[in-house]
Amino acid sequence: MAKYSRIEVFLKMKETGMVPLYYNSDADKCKKVVKACYDGGARTFEFTNRGDFAHEVFAELSKYAKAELPGMAMGVGSVIDAGTASLYIQLGADFIVSPLLNPEMAKACNRRKVLWSPGCGSVSEINLAEELGSELIKIFPGSQVGGPAFVKAVKGPCPWTDIMPSGGVTTEYDNLKPWFDAGATCVGMGSQLMKKEYIETGDFDGLANKVKETIELIKSIREGK
Repeated sequence: MAKYSRIEVFLKMKETGMVPLYYNSDADKCKKVVKACYDGGARTFEFTNRGDFAHEVFAELSKYAKAELPGMAMGVGSVIDAGTASLYIQLGADFIVSPLLNPEMAKACNRRKVLWSPGCGSVSEINLAEELGSELIKIFPGSQVGGPAFVKAVKGPCPWTDIMPSGGVTTEYDNLKPWFDAGATCVGMGSQLMKKEYIETGDFDGLANKVKETIELIKSIREGK
C-alpha cells in the first residue's frame, strides 16, 4: 500500500517544484537513477508505465525506495485505466499520474487516499478533475496545450488550481521561469533531465548534480531571483 497520503505527496511535489520521470526495463539501472534523483534532493519520482512487465520492475523499485530512501514517494505515470492504477497501488505506488482524465481512476485512487494527477487540456477537464478529487492537475502535453500562457489563463478564474505541466519542460532558466511565473505548482521532467549522457555512461553523480541544480534553480525563480 502507499506509504504517503495524497496530501503528503502533494506537499513534497510542491516543495521541490519538480517530479523526475523515467522508465527502463532494467530494474538495477532504475534503482541507480532513483538514487541519483534522491541524492540530488528529489523526494518524488514517477516511474513511467511502459513496456511488458513494467509492473514487475516497479515492484522492485518500490521495495528498494521504501527500504533505502527515506522520504522518497514513488509514483507511476502513463496509467490510463483503473485496473492498472489498482495494480500499481498494490505494489506500493504513492501516486498515480495519467495523460488523460478517466473518472474510474479517480474512484480507485480516492478509495485508498492515493494522489491522482490526471492529464487535462481544458478548463472544463480541470474542473471535472477537481470535482473528482484531484489535488494536482497535470497539463499534458504542456507545450502543445498552450504552454505557460495556458497555465496563466487557467489560474486567472481558478486561482485554487494546482498545476503540473509535463511535456516540453526543460532544465533551462528561460524555460522554467515562464512556467513558474504563470503559476505552476511543480513541473514533470523526463528526457530533458534524464539525459543519455548521464545514464548510458553511468554518470549518476552527474545526474544527481543536475537534479540538485534544477531544484535550486526552481527555488531561486520562485524567490524572484
